[in-house]
Amino acid sequence: MSTNPPSPSDPASGPQIGADEWVRRSGERNTGPGGVVGFLQRVADRTPHILLLVAFLGFACAIPFLTTNVYVVGVATDTMLYVLLAVGLNVAVGWAGMLDLGYVIFYGFAAYLFAELSSAHYGIHWATWQSVPLVIAATIGLGFLLSLPSLRLSGDYFAIVMLFFLQIFNNFTANGYTWDWFGLGHPHDITGGPTGITNIDPWRLFGHALNPNKPQDYLWIASAGVFVIVILLASVNKSRTGRAWRALREDPLAANLMGMPVKWLGLLAIAVGAGVAGFAGTVNASYYQGVFPDAFTLQLLILIYAMVILGGAGSLGGVIFGAVAINVLLEVLTTPNHARWVFYAAVLLGLLAKVRPWKVLAAVLAGLVGFGLAMHAIAAAISARWVDGPIAVGPTAFSTHGFFATLIRHWVVLPKGTYEVSNYKPGNYAFVIVIAMVLTCTVLKGWKRYVLLVPTIWLGAFVWETDLVNQAATTRYLLVGALLITLMATRPNGLFGQQRVEIV
Repeated sequence: MSTNPPSPSDPASGPQIGADEWVRRSGERNTGPGGVVGFLQRVADRTPHILLLVAFLGFACAIPFLTTNVYVVGVATDTMLYVLLAVGLNVAVGWAGMLDLGYVIFYGFAAYLFAELSSAHYGIHWATWQSVPLVIAATIGLGFLLSLPSLRLSGDYFAIVMLFFLQIFNNFTANGYTWDWFGLGHPHDITGGPTGITNIDPWRLFGHALNPNKPQDYLWIASAGVFVIVILLASVNKSRTGRAWRALREDPLAANLMGMPVKWLGLLAIAVGAGVAGFAGTVNASYYQGVFPDAFTLQLLILIYAMVILGGAGSLGGVIFGAVAINVLLEVLTTPNHARWVFYAAVLLGLLAKVRPWKVLAAVLAGLVGFGLAMHAIAAAISARWVDGPIAVGPTAFSTHGFFATLIRHWVVLPKGTYEVSNYKPGNYAFVIVIAMVLTCTVLKGWKRYVLLVPTIWLGAFVWETDLVNQAATTRYLLVGALLITLMATRPNGLFGQQRVEIV
């Protein structure tokens, strides 16, 4: 029997008498995550962050010169707005650990205030250099005001209160309220109700009015805002305030005992994030030439949180990557044919990343091919209608041509009449079964999991081809949600979030 003591660098060896846990597990912290993500993270850590930021923004600003497609440039502009929102939310959530569920309020408040100061709604047409600083300052003030409950509430209670404020804001903007200025008999609808406020003045810089019909103008403005804001926030993160925010996130009680003003730090984090959202709101209002109540809802809040979670809360570069990845992915998923490639690529990459050893991966892939061919043959023997369905390549056009389509037709069972609304039942029933099988896979171990994985993936492909691929509005959020759930199960801190080492 071996008498060798456990290695001090072995995290599985457990606590040892006379060995400091922090020192003992230094190797785990220095090594970091493995795989492609770990390699990219180590390369990014060794590269000056300012160079990475300049390269990213340089590529974003060059998009209008690389393509004449207005839609692509518009997606890039929207992506930069999401980057701003994700960076702002990261201050409160990623650095200070404040669960701010009212963050979208600041985005909507800034957009509406800019619209009221720079449109014909009240007949006020302030210049950009006047309205934008005022809107940002007012949004920061609103952030302080709405975060005052954090002085007495924390955690889930504070999150519920902020969510309540968001519902009040949505009700206020959607219904519209009239206000008789000083009782002079001239009532004004503050928010415009369901129709919102339109015909907003464009930004004017150095005597030049930005053209909303040219998204590149606002792409460059948003990119410039990202550059300045990220540089400022990176500096703050390295300062005493940034270190205090991280201490507040890790252990509020310990931070309080060390003399840190934890309540003030929480207020400050939310207000700073609100200021970033305020700038994004002014760009949004001017770019779209209108603000509408359905643009600032809980769905947007969930989307921004997903961006922060995907990239890794607390990492500036991570949340930027999350914002770009999710918004671009959602746009790609609007086209069924593109969505199909994303679906099968995600399944294949997931298998390549998680199924080990390689011989098990080869067995699973071979099992998938054989199981699909067998199911197709059985269905064809029962009835030709079970394998005579079309392949979706667009919202209304279907085709059975192409190499990839041929593979699908001989691997997945496609009943005739698949895309008729009255014939969605097979896909709906299979969807429920797939969920049950996925949950079962999470509790099984060893070879039993791999055996069940084969029919689970095939049945998922059946549901995709017969039901989900042609419902872009629902499917894209469903697929993104599934990817996030998988990510959180494998990397709870996000792709580029800091891995926390805890004493066990």
